[in-house]
Amino acid sequence: MILQALYDYYQRKCASADPAERLPAYGLEEKEIPFVLEITADGELVQLRDTRSQDGKKKVGRRYLVPQGVKRANGIAANLLWDNVEYVTGIDTRGKPERVVEQHAAFRARINALPESTQADTGLQAVQAYLDKIDPERLAQEPAFAEAKESNALMSFQLHGEPQLVCQRPTVASAAMAAGEPANDAPTARCLVTGQPAETERLHAAIKGVWGAQTVGANIVSFNLRAFESYGKRDRQGENAPVGKPAAFAYTTALNHLLGKGSRNRFQVGDASTVCWAEQQGEAVSEYDTLLADIFGHHDDPDAGVKAVTTLFDSVHSGRFDGTEGAARYFVLGLAPNAARISVRFFHTMTLAELAPRILQHFKDLQLKHGPSEPDYPSLFRLLTACAAQGKADNIPPNLGGAIVDAILADPNAPYPSLWLNAAVNRCRAEREVNYHRAAAIKACLNRSIRRHPQEKEFQPMLDLD
Repeated sequence: MILQALYDYYQRKCASADPAERLPAYGLEEKEIPFVLEITADGELVQLRDTRSQDGKKKVGRRYLVPQGVKRANGIAANLLWDNVEYVTGIDTRGKPERVVEQHAAFRARINALPESTQADTGLQAVQAYLDKIDPERLAQEPAFAEAKESNALMSFQLHGEPQLVCQRPTVASAAMAAGEPANDAPTARCLVTGQPAETERLHAAIKGVWGAQTVGANIVSFNLRAFESYGKRDRQGENAPVGKPAAFAYTTALNHLLGKGSRNRFQVGDASTVCWAEQQGEAVSEYDTLLADIFGHHDDPDAGVKAVTTLFDSVHSGRFDGTEGAARYFVLGLAPNAARISVRFFHTMTLAELAPRILQHFKDLQLKHGPSEPDYPSLFRLLTACAAQGKADNIPPNLGGAIVDAILADPNAPYPSLWLNAAVNRCRAEREVNYHRAAAIKACLNRSIRRHPQEKEFQPMLDLD
C-alpha cells in the first residue's frame, strides 16, 4: 500500500503543468553538481566553473537533471557523464592511485557503452576528446580545482556557449532513459506495485532525508542476509519483493522528493521523519498536500499552524468535505532509522472527510481559556517541549511525538500515550508551575481517557464551579 501510494504520487507529479513541481522522468534524477568542466567542441578545457552559491553558513551547488546515479557501496560503478573528481578526471584525492585508475576506466567505459546513434552527438564527442588528452596540470591551474579535489566533489561537463550540461542534451538524455528498459533476455516478474510484468529491480535506490539515518541514505526495501530471504531467492535480492525497475524508480524518487530539503510535505515528530500528501481527486489540484505538515510542523512559524487549523475548521463547517473533495484519500508516513535500513514507524491512510474530524477533535481536547499571549491552537512542538526537562527539545522522549500523532490519526477517541500525561504532571511537580501548555496536555489526556467511560464527565475549557 505504501509503495502504491508513492507510485501514484510520482505519476501525478510527473504530469504536473508546473515545471517547478514536476518530478524527473524515469532514468533521470535531480542532483547537486558543485563544479562543471566547461570544454570546447575539440575537447579543450575552457574553465572549471563553480556553480555553488552561499546558503547560510555553507555553499550549495546548483541542482541539475542528470542520468540516474548508480548504487554503490565499496564497489566500483560509474555514473553517466557525472561523478566525483576521481571518477571523472582519474586524479587521486585519497591516496589510492590503483583504485582511481579503475574508477576512471569505469567512467569512460560507461560512456563508450552508449548506443552508436548517441556516440555521434557533438557534446559526447567533445567529452571523449577531453578525456583522451586530459591534463592534470592544466586542471590544477583552475582556481576552483583545489576545493573540488579536497572534497572529491561531483562534477560534470558542459559545452562552451551552451546552457545545458552534456548529459542533458536530448540524444544523451534519451539514451539514459532508454537504458532502464529491460533487455529481451532479462528475467521478468509481476510487479507488486503495478501488477504488470517487468524486470525486477535488484537493489532499490537509497532514501535520503530521514533524520538519524546514514547520510548516504538507507533502504526501505532490501534483502542482504539469508534470514531475510525466502523460497531459495538468494542470488538476486530484489526477487523477494519483486518491484519492477520503473516502479522502484517512481516510489524512491517520490519519497526522496517528499523528504527533501525545503519540502513542505515533511515534518519531524520526535525521531520519526514524517511525510504527508493527498490523493489527486478528479481535476482539482490537491491543496491539502501539506495540511498535516502545516499543523504539526513548522514550529518556527506558529502562524502557519494557526492558519492551517482555521482553514480546516472553515472547510468542515462549510461542507467542503461532504462531496468529492472529502472522498480524496490522505496519506501520512512516519519513518525512523534502523541501521542501514528505514523502519516504518506508522502509516495512516484515510479520506479527508475522516481526517478532518480527528484533527479538530485533538484541538478541542486541548482547548482551554487562556491569556491573550497564548495561542488558540498550541503546536505539537510547544506541547512537547513544555513537558520536557528544562524545556529543551533534546529532552523530549524520542517516541512520544510519534505516539501522539499516531493516536490523533488512529481514532478521535483513542487515548493519548500515558507517557505524555506522566511527563506533564512530573514537570508541574518538579518546577512547581502549571503553565498553559502543560494544563492543556493534562486536560486532553484525561478527557481522552474519560471518553472511554461515558458515565464520567469530561473537563471543560474553563473551571466548572458546580
